[in-house]
Amino acid sequence: MISRETIEKFRDLTTPFYYYDLEVLKRACEIVKEGSEKYCYSVHYAVKANPNPRILKFIATFGFGADCVSWNEIECSIKAGFKPSEIVFAGVGKTDREIEAALKADIFCFNCESIQEIEVIDSLALKNNKQATIALRINPFVDALTHKYITTGIEESKFGINAGELEEVTKRVAELKNVKLTGIHFHIGSQITRMNVFRSLCARINELQEWFDGRNYNLEMINVGGGLGIDYDSPDQHAPFEEYLSLINELIVLNPGQKIHIEPGRSITGQCGSLISRVLYVKKGVNKTFAIIDAGMTDLIRPALYNASHKIENLTSNGPLQRYDIVGPVCESSDTFGKFIELPEVKRGDLIAIRSSGAYGESMASRYNLRDLPRSVFSDDL
Repeated sequence: MISRETIEKFRDLTTPFYYYDLEVLKRACEIVKEGSEKYCYSVHYAVKANPNPRILKFIATFGFGADCVSWNEIECSIKAGFKPSEIVFAGVGKTDREIEAALKADIFCFNCESIQEIEVIDSLALKNNKQATIALRINPFVDALTHKYITTGIEESKFGINAGELEEVTKRVAELKNVKLTGIHFHIGSQITRMNVFRSLCARINELQEWFDGRNYNLEMINVGGGLGIDYDSPDQHAPFEEYLSLINELIVLNPGQKIHIEPGRSITGQCGSLISRVLYVKKGVNKTFAIIDAGMTDLIRPALYNASHKIENLTSNGPLQRYDIVGPVCESSDTFGKFIELPEVKRGDLIAIRSSGAYGESMASRYNLRDLPRSVFSDDL
């Protein structure tokens, strides 16, 4: 919850901006650290969720590794204090330049998604006199039961290697001299809120583990990826990390010496951030009332892109409850944050908070319409 004292300090700030509550972020990191240490799991923060430099530096102090999907993310993570030896590099389209830079930085592991990618990594490792550690990202054919744009573990996906290809892939890997297969990796989607999805993933991991055991592979790690969702209707509630980690510990059968790796992103940063905006105009329609705010889809694209729902609050009104469509100034009809939202009476100048925006908010901002990028304000700045 955003305190009255903090709201008063917002009044003098230029909007829109992202507000990050570091106490909320600290508690989320503590929950992840306590749970992962309980089961001796390795944590790699998914940088794509929020690469704000201060956020990265803060998370790095908890001793986590990083999950990166570009060389720029790797470079920013190293600058923020993450150890290269604890950075995994994922992504279906790694460029030669990115691979070479990651090899020279001595990162922990490449999560690989095709035979050709593995061959390129091998050739670049040979060129740079390196041996690359790789994990195979496998599609387990588990439906994440989330939005189609963030479902990644199904059969016809650009991501990952299908189980039916494993014989061919592992045969080719065995022929290459500058890559070392040390694990298998999974990532079935994002914003997963049903634990049964993770149960299905764990069952499939066990089946694939048996496949590798039957061929005498000594896999050192199983990376279950990320995807744990948050409750966007309850922004003051942390992700159910204890239940998630306990389920993994209960269901995945490890071989001696094997280690679990996880890649949380949204579940760490999602609830610490709010997009703060100011009402520009209140406009009466035929059957509805529009509250036009100065934040737009350029600042938070999730509602326009995924039809995502965020809790919206009027921070500065105690008026009677009314219904509004909360819309932005961008020249797109999709620039809408919520329809028929019940709020205390909205007036020009009111401060609006779009909660649970700490993940995939600032990181996906753009300058469409040549709008300024939103700045960030931290709780210890006020």
